[in-house]
Amino acid sequence: MPLPLYLLAMASFAMGTSEFMLAGLLPDIASDLDVTVGTTGILTSAFALGMVVGAPLVAAFARNWSRRPSLLGSVLVFAAAHAVGAVTTSFPVLLAARIVAALANAGFLAVALTAAAALVPTDKKGRALGVLLSGTTLAMIAGVPGGSVLGTVFGWRATFWAVAALCLPVALGILEGIPAGHGEEGATDRPALRAELAQLAGVRLILMMLLGALVNAATLGSLTFLAPVVTDGAGLGELWISVVLVLFGAGSFVGVTVAGRLSDRHPGPVVAVGGPLLLIGWPATALLATEPVALFVLVFVQGALSFALGSTLIARVLYEAAGAPGMAGSYATAALNAGAAVGPVIAAATLGTRAGVLGPLWASGLLVAVALLIALSLLTSVTEGRRTEALR
Repeated sequence: MPLPLYLLAMASFAMGTSEFMLAGLLPDIASDLDVTVGTTGILTSAFALGMVVGAPLVAAFARNWSRRPSLLGSVLVFAAAHAVGAVTTSFPVLLAARIVAALANAGFLAVALTAAAALVPTDKKGRALGVLLSGTTLAMIAGVPGGSVLGTVFGWRATFWAVAALCLPVALGILEGIPAGHGEEGATDRPALRAELAQLAGVRLILMMLLGALVNAATLGSLTFLAPVVTDGAGLGELWISVVLVLFGAGSFVGVTVAGRLSDRHPGPVVAVGGPLLLIGWPATALLATEPVALFVLVFVQGALSFALGSTLIARVLYEAAGAPGMAGSYATAALNAGAAVGPVIAAATLGTRAGVLGPLWASGLLVAVALLIALSLLTSVTEGRRTEALR
């Protein structure tokens, strides 16, 4: 894999730390800003919603720019938004800062996904995506738990400052490692924006985006509210939140690494095996959440399955959107974050039910079930189409 791809993974580490770090900071933010934990969950949804809207807008606006200034500008705006979030005492201002950070993240990821696919042969898009997303999973192993510990010891604002500082060496790496003209070659042969947007009329592309969104909704729904599962469900201390986040991150790294090597040529088996196991895993986690050892094992497994299945589906989005080279990354980004926006909202709604803090885990199981039903109907229609074609 080429060096620029690993530089992009470094940036996704910084941004992944920010995107997921709230999972361990929600109670402290709620207490400091005098809002409920459920309300602070909106910060995660707002971030994801900003990425859903921002990815196609930024990609369309900057589709003819060279990649280095696009990536560099996104990282610097991202850092500035976190600096504002670190000093504010107002929840609305913090919410606005998260939305700005989301737009910057959307711009970066939309360009980075397209750039990653362009850096490798056409039959290795899934593996390139695995390398790029490995930065996110490493953020969950080191960045997010580290941020949780930092927040516990020094307060949640320290974590925001740390993310802002982390962006600076990343910006230098992009400045030095990504050629200024990279991505310009072939720009004159790129389809018109209208033609790229027309790709969204493809049923298979829409279905792949929907499947990716549902799986990511399940992932983010439970991940956002893992902290109360650990403290209230399992009865463990706050520092154990970091341990659980490390386990989830380690599992996600394993999942995205394995899937990255399989999703290009064998996406069907990944979905067929990983999907049902993921479906079983979320209710099992809810039922065994009071047993710490079982909780630890299941969190690791669910992290692996969630990211293996999710990254495979997003890789298929890139394949299905091959006719939209300038916008394909934004479609994948929108799919990921549509789920990330909806998942925490659905999860938060379950906190007031009889399920309590375990409600998000049950909701995640339901979301995966819906995804598998859609995948099964898609597989059935494809099979019937092949049979019909064979009879002609």
